[in-house]
Amino acid sequence: MSRGLDAAFTSPAARAGHVRRLFATIADRYDLITRVLSYGMDARWKRRLVALAGVRPGEVALDLASGTGDVARLVAGRGAHAIGLDATPRMIEIARDKPPPRGAPPVRWLVGDMGALPLPAAAVSLVTASYGLRNVPDLDQAIDEIVRVLTPGGRFLSLDFNRPESPLVRGAYLAYLQVVGGVLGWWLHGDPDTYRYIPASIARYPGAAGVAARLRQRGFADVQIVPVLFGLMTIHVARLPKR
Repeated sequence: MSRGLDAAFTSPAARAGHVRRLFATIADRYDLITRVLSYGMDARWKRRLVALAGVRPGEVALDLASGTGDVARLVAGRGAHAIGLDATPRMIEIARDKPPPRGAPPVRWLVGDMGALPLPAAAVSLVTASYGLRNVPDLDQAIDEIVRVLTPGGRFLSLDFNRPESPLVRGAYLAYLQVVGGVLGWWLHGDPDTYRYIPASIARYPGAAGVAARLRQRGFADVQIVPVLFGLMTIHVARLPKR
């Protein structure tokens, strides 16, 4: 790892700044990169996330780290009043320009921080996130904000890379992402570290079991881990108690 990339993880503030700059850089190529790194399976995984969410027509749903809005539009397509939030203004611009699902309620697009959501308490009954929890500077703070904006009994689902527990599998997985990320970074941006951030963030991520434990500690019940791509990716499904 280069010195510059290593510096991104020295503090929450440094990481927040790095992530903002990174996603501003890659926004216009974000859809291409997610397709390449997932071998074209990203759309399938997002559809599965939304299917597991059990979206109810008329409910208010918040999609975090919304990127170019794929999940928010899928949720709206099932009749929910979706809000798509991302910290990168360019991502939201691209999301707004994409055609909405036919006959679906319009998606409300917001630029905002997962650590300080611009919504009142108990404002939504469903929160989704794709590749979001791994990138927040303070994971517990982000989970607390999700708990705050959810109604009692509300659901949270998150799709993200896993951190394999086996040292052998983890080493091979991270090495693959390091090489592929470096090549893509040189090709698209002239900087190999652009997408090497992904394996660097995974190496510091608690992994599926660790995230599930954090969700339980912060108030969620009935937390499930759904393995995707032989466990290299996971979907967390969690629900707040009804109280």
